[in-house]
Amino acid sequence: MSENNGGDAILALLLGGVIGVGLGLFYATQSGSESKKKVKIFFDDIGEKTGELIEEGRETFAELVHPPKTTSKK
Repeated sequence: MSENNGGDAILALLLGGVIGVGLGLFYATQSGSESKKKVKIFFDDIGEKTGELIEEGRETFAELVHPPKTTSKK
């Protein structure tokens, strides 16, 4: 199995989990306003974590494209 297929599988699993949690919150036995608050908090958290992951990815990409120059002393 190539790395790309593994990454796709993980992404699909995470996306399915997010959708499942969202649907669970909508169908839970609670008032509509409580559900809306929980969904808003959930997606705010997801958005924040996604932003952090994107920033880490950018930093890693920048390091791979422009590795720091090492000076070897002999």
